[in-house]
Amino acid sequence: MSASIAALGIVLLAVIGVPLFIIMSLAALVAFTYSGVEISAVSQEFYRIASAPTLMTIPLFTFAGYLMAESKSPKRLLRLAETGLGWMPGGISIVALVVCAFFTAFTGASGVTIIALGGLIYPILKQDGYSEKYTLGMITASGSLGLLFPPSLPIILYGLVAKVDIDKLFKAGIVPGFVIMVILSLWAIYNSPKTEKKKHKFNMKDFVDALKDAWLEAILPVAVLIGIYGGFVTVTEAAAFTALYIFVIEVFIYKDLSLTKDIPNIILESMSLVGGILLILCCALGFTNFLVDEEVPMKIFALMKIYLKDKYSFLLFLNVFLLIVGCLMDIFSAIVVVVPLIIPIANDFGVDPVHLAIIFLANLEIGYLTPPVGINLFIGSFRFGKPITELYKAAIPFLILLIVALVIITYVPSLSLFWFK
Repeated sequence: MSASIAALGIVLLAVIGVPLFIIMSLAALVAFTYSGVEISAVSQEFYRIASAPTLMTIPLFTFAGYLMAESKSPKRLLRLAETGLGWMPGGISIVALVVCAFFTAFTGASGVTIIALGGLIYPILKQDGYSEKYTLGMITASGSLGLLFPPSLPIILYGLVAKVDIDKLFKAGIVPGFVIMVILSLWAIYNSPKTEKKKHKFNMKDFVDALKDAWLEAILPVAVLIGIYGGFVTVTEAAAFTALYIFVIEVFIYKDLSLTKDIPNIILESMSLVGGILLILCCALGFTNFLVDEEVPMKIFALMKIYLKDKYSFLLFLNVFLLIVGCLMDIFSAIVVVVPLIIPIANDFGVDPVHLAIIFLANLEIGYLTPPVGINLFIGSFRFGKPITELYKAAIPFLILLIVALVIITYVPSLSLFWFK
């Protein structure tokens, strides 16, 4: 009876809005207490996470992303991409997709991308003749596009939780990420105004000028990937280099940010996000480990075997389930809570762990855009001062296209795994 009362109390605390990490901690402590296991099992998870060598990549890449978002880097990169790709049909919209993906990959947060870049991209697309509906949908969808590209924070977190090599996950996400970009780019071309091509003829001088302004930032992703996959640096060393490099160029070379006025606020904002992630990570892992110890995944698997006969039907069910999870939970909480439960089930159905990671992250990326409570929809509504129902309508075409991309990524595993054959 006392266990039921404790469970009811935890549910009531969740309903009144108590932070998720507190709910998860209480659930873990109560579960271990009533099962006769020492509650020190929860604190042991703290130690395991703290000793992970890749843990430092989370604050370092996050700090670098926030530095770029708060500087004039978005304007410089947008101008570079515009002068280089703007002449193409749908070029300006494709530019927006590319730049948004770049920033989401480094910040790990779709909200930062929509807030930081929305005000720049929205008037450009409108001036070029794109419809209000397409413009709102494109920016809202673009907020989470970069989550499959390195050095995405969710990829790093997934690797820590699932104990999968982060280097492999970085590689595995590249091609599926480009599949999504290509599908949305084709939609951009289809929706491009007839007058757009006349407005944006390629001009070598303008492109060279833009390249001179932005080359220090534009070479960063290439340098990080070459460094990691060329064997010159580890992921942690690449994160440290990226943070220092961005700090130096934004503060001392471009001088967009003041060392005394801007940097303290950026540190506060970025580390608040990191702190929240780490709290959720440590507290939730204790509870999910209890569920694993109690063989909850195996019991779920036994139940699913009654209705799901093969890997492909399991993947279909998994996608539906994760889309629901993605629109109800933020991606960091979903990774910590759900991943330890689905990994054993996926293994039993013969799903490769790396492929599973990409499916999971692609689903959560789409979940940000899924009505009625996808977080990107609310951020877009707030950023542009539009009713949420208008964002629903604008997002539907992009949601359909992203689901098409998800089906391709799910049922063509070679897109994620060809690097490892």
